[in-house]
Amino acid sequence: MEEAAATSTLRFKSNYAVSRKIEPFYKGGRVQVNRDGKFMFCPCGNKLNIIEVETGALQSLQQDEEEDITAFVVSPDDEILVTGSRALLLKQWNWRENQCVRTWKAVHVAPVAAMAFDSTSTLLATGGCDSTIKIWDMIKQYCTHNLKGSSGVVHLVEFHPDMSRLQLLSSSIDYKVRIWDLNSSKCVAVLDGHFSAVTSLAFADGNTLLSSGRDKICIVWDLKTRENKHTVPVYESVEAAVLLPEKGDFSQLGVKKQGLHFVTAGSKGILKVWEVATAACVYSQPVPFELKEEASERSVTQCMLVPERNEIVTVSVEHNIVFYDAQTLQLRKQLAGYNDEVLDVKFLGPADSHIVVATNSPQLKVFELATSHCQILYGHTETILALDVFRKGLMFVSCAKDKSIRVWRMNKDGRVICVAQGLGHAHGVGAVACSRLKERFIVTSSQDCTIKIWNIPESLTSKAKAALISSPETLHAKVTERGHNKDINSVTVSPNDKLIATGSQDRLAKLWSCSDCSLLGVFTGHKRGIWCVQFSPVDQVLATSSADGTLKLWGIRDFSCLKTFEGHDASVLKIIFVSRGTQLLSSGSDGLLKLWTIKTNECVKTLDAHENKIWGLHSNKQDDMVVTGSTDSCITLWKDVTEIEEKEAQAKEEEQIIKEQELSNLLHEKRYLKALGLAISLDRPHTVLMVIKDILKETDGRKHLEENIVRLRKDQKEAVLAFLVTWNTNSRNCHEAQAVVETLLKHEAPETLLQYSGIKPAVESLLPYTERHFQRLSRLLQATMFIDFMWQNMRLGDTARQEDVTL
Repeated sequence: MEEAAATSTLRFKSNYAVSRKIEPFYKGGRVQVNRDGKFMFCPCGNKLNIIEVETGALQSLQQDEEEDITAFVVSPDDEILVTGSRALLLKQWNWRENQCVRTWKAVHVAPVAAMAFDSTSTLLATGGCDSTIKIWDMIKQYCTHNLKGSSGVVHLVEFHPDMSRLQLLSSSIDYKVRIWDLNSSKCVAVLDGHFSAVTSLAFADGNTLLSSGRDKICIVWDLKTRENKHTVPVYESVEAAVLLPEKGDFSQLGVKKQGLHFVTAGSKGILKVWEVATAACVYSQPVPFELKEEASERSVTQCMLVPERNEIVTVSVEHNIVFYDAQTLQLRKQLAGYNDEVLDVKFLGPADSHIVVATNSPQLKVFELATSHCQILYGHTETILALDVFRKGLMFVSCAKDKSIRVWRMNKDGRVICVAQGLGHAHGVGAVACSRLKERFIVTSSQDCTIKIWNIPESLTSKAKAALISSPETLHAKVTERGHNKDINSVTVSPNDKLIATGSQDRLAKLWSCSDCSLLGVFTGHKRGIWCVQFSPVDQVLATSSADGTLKLWGIRDFSCLKTFEGHDASVLKIIFVSRGTQLLSSGSDGLLKLWTIKTNECVKTLDAHENKIWGLHSNKQDDMVVTGSTDSCITLWKDVTEIEEKEAQAKEEEQIIKEQELSNLLHEKRYLKALGLAISLDRPHTVLMVIKDILKETDGRKHLEENIVRLRKDQKEAVLAFLVTWNTNSRNCHEAQAVVETLLKHEAPETLLQYSGIKPAVESLLPYTERHFQRLSRLLQATMFIDFMWQNMRLGDTARQEDVTL
């Protein structure tokens, strides 16, 4: 009875709509932040993405051609954006309006590698792969200089901040810094001091320049004497050096004295502050304990200062963009520019405010949905394969190819830390499941064909509440059981924590007891390997999905197959129960999501938003949102729009009823013009025909019809024209159709009629039927004339006989 009552109040879902997509927005190259720090510009193939830093909202500038963008720059006044592509074209954009203002040839014979504006936003310098530099006047729109003399790719161009000097500095692959005088178009000096590529140039004042290089040194140059004033060895390959402003309190960064200080970013992946006078490192960013070893993936490729927001922004090799407080180097925000293939995704947090994502890497990413802030969790040494979250949403588990599992906990401030780790499997751990009632145990399965149950010690929860922990606790497997003959792809725990189900490549699903991992039964029936197993939240039912393209529901008591759902054309990788266990959502290797109603065996909806395998599928606690992750690098958030669509349909229906009532009243009152307009707006060709028939029945019907048709708007006339093409195909309605055609031809000029949408197919359809009607009428006219002739003859003969009788 209770179940029936629950079902009666339950609303079946009929549709989901994409509410948000987290997709790659940066694939490498130079990133720029605008003057006020609110927007960030990131190249991504042939697009340039503009990110709103606060929310992570994305807008794309899409080029017409398919060629990749090689360089771009935003002017200091934030007004002009210029992009250069492999098609050797330069484009100027009004980026706020997403509009390309003009396109011109770059004149370079190879792609543009670097761009820079002068401080007045009127001159643009482009450094090319053809060893030349071009200067463009952005107001008069022409090339003012063509500077030759560099060797190889010109990868760095910077205008001197004092425009009265009219100087440009550049660097190419010969490791030298060239100073160009724009008055004479000649190279006036060469600063030679680096032994590897120069990566950045920064001006302290009009006469002091800081250059950084991959030769592990930074040099301070005197631009008056053009000599090396200081060489600072920084002991790492430097990708960017940023001068700290003279004004501002940087005491927390070890700045104790007046004088030049700068920040370096490079291969070690941490920021360091250096004092020029002593060539000493006065501050180095602390490294978390899990990042002690140097790794090339964490190296920083770019660093810039945003004075308006007092921020330092860094870009890493892994395409992560990090915002630090310039005075403390405390992390403010982090954005993930690129996710590799997404292998699993889960909602996280008590209110499902975050998602945790396993991409094809040893790091986990935790996204805050409101701000797009991304935490990167280090710990695993090989690709993470699966995730599961405990019921409260604060603790979760990850498993990886490194044969280990890790338990993570989210603190109240949203920070996630690793609180435990477990080793024991002989091969990569491919599936993991958490206990459902309390944070009591974890079940894992591996390519070594075993299942392990790991108990979570009580001390872990209280220990994890501490803000900092020295090192993660070690977990030990309580039970190990050989479960299948092939890889175990999926494992799940029942809602009461008493049963475990596994699914394997050996085409079998098995049911185990949680207490001692003893086998209770086997589910046999799939023709290919099983990818996913899930317990129903309400019934004693297990759902399985397989590479044979089917989903099956099994009874837990007798291990019989209750239902089979067919509809996927590819492997079904993941399934979840929604709508309190009355519906299923499944994801396939073809990038499709399908919603099934269990009672009717019906596929209610097929959703297409991914281009590749959907490995991640999870529903939130409120059952109104779903998140999917795919190997196309996209994470999609879906919103249940069933209720919204039902309300919209109901409102539409009500509006339709009101309009139909109004139409009936108008016809009754013989207000034909309004009736025609309303019938057209309702898209009712038959009603429009009835209105025209009613008009024609009136005395002077043709005249009234003409008056009403002439007074219609152009779009209404176009609709009537489309309707009458259909009417004209039927001999019963052809007279009304021809009457309207006659009116249109009489009152509309041919030029006007040619402007009507669909006029060509309409004429093509009207001609053959009109000809047929004309022939039919001609035959009818001939027949009537023959009858008339016969009648006349009969009358004449009758009259002659009467005359004879009289005689």
